[in-house]
Amino acid sequence: MCRRFDPDRPEPARLDLKTGRDLTRRRFACLALPLVALPWLPGVVLAAGAEEAPDPLPFEEIAPGVFVHRGAIDLMRASNEGAIANLGFVVGAKGVAVIDSGGSVAEGRRILAAIRAVTDRPILYVLNTHMHPDHVFGNAAFAASGAVFVGHRNLAAALDARRASYLASNRELMGALMDEVVLLAPTLAVEREVSLDLGDRRLIVKAWPTAHTNNDLTLLDEATGTLFCGDLVFLDHCPTLDGSVLGWQKVLDALAALPAARVVPGHGPASAPWPDAIEPTRRYLDALVTDLRKAVAEGVPLSEAAQTAAASEAARWQLFEDYNTRNATAAFAELEWE
Repeated sequence: MCRRFDPDRPEPARLDLKTGRDLTRRRFACLALPLVALPWLPGVVLAAGAEEAPDPLPFEEIAPGVFVHRGAIDLMRASNEGAIANLGFVVGAKGVAVIDSGGSVAEGRRILAAIRAVTDRPILYVLNTHMHPDHVFGNAAFAASGAVFVGHRNLAAALDARRASYLASNRELMGALMDEVVLLAPTLAVEREVSLDLGDRRLIVKAWPTAHTNNDLTLLDEATGTLFCGDLVFLDHCPTLDGSVLGWQKVLDALAALPAARVVPGHGPASAPWPDAIEPTRRYLDALVTDLRKAVAEGVPLSEAAQTAAASEAARWQLFEDYNTRNATAAFAELEWE
């Protein structure tokens, strides 16, 4: 059973039911938001708007009322504003749900500008698919919007445990873009599954067991069959492991049963057919596990196994050299104790 979550919001006067756009009036400038002080973070004041409206982040409407930005396949750095993850928003009769806020507050503001180019309806929800910086560092741009922040039941603890390391390590890469970043915990923690009501459309948000991380969420827009998978599914960009490789394999099997028409992966093409889009991630994880199990059985040391595991996948993924050894090291430790 899904728990229904429906804030009390007025409906607009006129609605295009195909696209979900408000026909009564349209705004094309970024909404100017006031400064907001966060009482649970003494001394922190967030500038939720800018003196000049930022350029809207480019989004593609992949289904009626469903918009996706395709992130660069790259590492987070100042030159790309941390904009490396796929992000989305869904427009309903009552308001908007944002799926992941990007890798910086600057990117978050550009998401907000893109939304305001489509609709002036309120932002009801900001959903974080998991804890990684490229998906959550933009949250502060929405702090004054009145939105409910939605995350996995484990997200708050995961962010708290990594707060110091995330802020310090990314300062080196992102410089002054880190000045406004605040790790905001969800105000709605999903235990298993919830239903979010945008008015004319229902979003099903599901919390998964430990896989890519221990705090992975997916969101399914029932109206269009669009599934936002976060980093449970990768395309082109080498998968990254920060949870359980065996758990991830099991979650992919369960994920494939969801009734979706298309998927938005965490990285890679903005829209891909479902469930075929799972297969590259599954193939990579299977290769990693097979190679590491063989290494463990033969007594190959971690230092050697981590350099050769999943080598057959190297040509199929961008950023393979940046992530595969790290993935193999984490998976080796798990598989040693099977």
